[in-house]
Amino acid sequence: MEGKEEDVNVGANKFPERQPIGTAAQTESKDYKEPPPAPFFEPGELKSWSFYRAGIAEFIATFLFLYVTVLTVMGVKRAPNMCASVGIQGIAWAFGGMIFALVYCTAGISGGHINPAVTFGLFLARKLSLTRALFYIVMQCLGAICGAGVVKGFQPGLYQTNGGGANVVAHGYTKGSGLGAEIVGTFVLVYTVFSATDAKRSARDSHVPILAPLPIGFAVFLVHLATIPITGTGINPARSLGAAIIYNKGHAWDDHWIFWVGPFIGAALAALYHQIVIRAIPFKSKT
Repeated sequence: MEGKEEDVNVGANKFPERQPIGTAAQTESKDYKEPPPAPFFEPGELKSWSFYRAGIAEFIATFLFLYVTVLTVMGVKRAPNMCASVGIQGIAWAFGGMIFALVYCTAGISGGHINPAVTFGLFLARKLSLTRALFYIVMQCLGAICGAGVVKGFQPGLYQTNGGGANVVAHGYTKGSGLGAEIVGTFVLVYTVFSATDAKRSARDSHVPILAPLPIGFAVFLVHLATIPITGTGINPARSLGAAIIYNKGHAWDDHWIFWVGPFIGAALAALYHQIVIRAIPFKSKT
């Protein structure tokens, strides 16, 4: 036993804890340099394969996101009652679970945005260039259209008779209620994205980059639980656009502006809050 105890002591001294975890890390001063902001416009990206690879990753991720989530919505809609299907909770888990999986898969390639509102918020925070932001948003919208289109192609009758997963303001709610739900819901999502991917936290807590997809997916899940009864939960303009285009019925377009204006306002507020209040970047000295 004495020999084993000595081995343990030697091992503990030979392999010390390199990175403190949790609250212990917050009290330890560390050198940290704020990463430089992305250029506003970077035409050189257009000649890089990694730029187009990232766009393709966003397209495929949004395609898969719409395919799985709209299929889930169709399954709930066709059931005779909520107890015969996964219900609202199941829809929320489908959206949140897919975001968790897809962010995990694509974060190292494109950043795993899968949402024009997220891209817009990160652009405002100068995390990516206008060139890349516009390219991502186009690819996300195309992926969403294709994902909803495949669902309709597999079961056109069921798709058309059950609303096509399109976002609309529910009866009993005003347009203002729908807009407010989209603003606050997107704020929660984008605020979580900023917090989970903060470079300062990554430098302080080595486990943060690995866990980042989990709180993001969980935020999507919780927002869906709260706002599905109000708007069907958009918080993602590409998701709303893809379903609206493929469903293409009048009432799907009546309130469609809400699912662009709301998420973009919510993303902008989250970006401002994180940069100005949480990080206080404009007030830091340039030493």
